[in-house]
Amino acid sequence: MEEGKRLLTQSGYEKLQTELEDLKVNARKEIAEKIKEARAQGDLSENAEYDAALDEQRDIEARIVEIEGILKNAVVMDEHPDDGSINIGSRVTIREAGTDYDMDIDIVGASEANSLKGRISNESPVGSALMHRHAGEEVTVETPEGEIRYTIVSVEHPIA
Repeated sequence: MEEGKRLLTQSGYEKLQTELEDLKVNARKEIAEKIKEARAQGDLSENAEYDAALDEQRDIEARIVEIEGILKNAVVMDEHPDDGSINIGSRVTIREAGTDYDMDIDIVGASEANSLKGRISNESPVGSALMHRHAGEEVTVETPEGEIRYTIVSVEHPIA
């Protein structure tokens, strides 16, 4: 893949577009109103509300720039291989060797990763080890604590 390109699922792409639209339309309007109200209070040099509103405005503008960059360089992965292999957008159930505990994870692009929600980047050690594999296969993941072996229990397409 080209340098700088970001893999996204279709749903991830749509969520970012929605967030961008909300930031540009609603958040900008709300923060402009907060700044206006804070200015009306007088002396800006000691106005904590004004400073907080400016900080919030900077955060909003930074997020807009970040999302625009992601979307500009996005490659949407909405096709799944016919062979049932793991790819961006796959929901995978894996089991660590020596345990009976199954873990469900979604393989997503780095921009969508959120380990607390079970959304693992295709670039992470686990994600990259699973890419293009099939149910029933075993994979070994190199971690700082050593090797971990997983069995791929099932693969489903697509995630929501």
